[in-house]
Amino acid sequence: MKLFQLRLLKTLLNNGMNVSRAADQHYIVQSAVSRQLGLLEEELGMQLFERKGKRLVEPTPVCKAIVQELDRIEQSLENIRAVADDFRLQTRGEIRIATTHTQAKYFLPEVMLEFRQRYPDVAIHFLQGTPVELVRMLHDGKADIAVCTEELGNDTALDSRKCYDWNHGLVLPDGHPLSDGKLSLQRIAKYPVLTYIFGFTGRSKIHDTFRNAGLHLDVTFAATDTDVIVSYVRLGFGAGIIAKMAYSHIHDDDLVLRDLSHLFPVSTTRVAWLKNKYLKQYITEMVDLLVEQGESEEWYA
Repeated sequence: MKLFQLRLLKTLLNNGMNVSRAADQHYIVQSAVSRQLGLLEEELGMQLFERKGKRLVEPTPVCKAIVQELDRIEQSLENIRAVADDFRLQTRGEIRIATTHTQAKYFLPEVMLEFRQRYPDVAIHFLQGTPVELVRMLHDGKADIAVCTEELGNDTALDSRKCYDWNHGLVLPDGHPLSDGKLSLQRIAKYPVLTYIFGFTGRSKIHDTFRNAGLHLDVTFAATDTDVIVSYVRLGFGAGIIAKMAYSHIHDDDLVLRDLSHLFPVSTTRVAWLKNKYLKQYITEMVDLLVEQGESEEWYA
């Protein structure tokens, strides 16, 4: 059994059993794919694909199980290379951080500055996307760590550490009816609201809170970026529900910010990585810096 055969098997699955596409990705002819697959099946003593004539129709259960084992083998190979790099190049390399726009803009800058001072020869790469996409980046080996609020705590294949807790705030133009008086879900539900799209910055918690109270929230505008939401609040589109910690970095003195921590459950931003992934020393130090920054209230004061 050869590692190449196993990787070829994984490529076939990833390409919907398309032999031609798998051959192209491995720079071999189609007949070589069929031959290697046949040799592997012969060694294992069982078929890895259901066939219709010569065409591969679907993988067998044992095929899927083998590919899962291959994922672990490839992670181990990556870990071995990382261990060697860690001892050989302890202050050089790269770190790939999967994160959302909000974290990249408001939480990470001071951490990146401190990290750059400690490791000037380590390249930093940000990979942005939705929280679901960030988790996939970890599993696919495209990112070393991920920093966001949603999803990270739900995946049992990940280890994670808490960075900080936060809550939402209501940002309003001066003179808006909600700028004075006691806030309640019922009062807010009477007015058009601007907030984040689903999957970003606690939007699901906002939605669930109103739904559980039997209220419909009139979201007339949704975006991924706090700055964009605030800009359209200023234009009179409605009241904005945003991450409260982001507002302190915007400094929009012409708008009113009201606390919503008594209405919405707390959200937690975490840093996560694959459980079986070896973290180089400088990546471990990055994780420590993120946790220390989150524990310090000064960064969002």
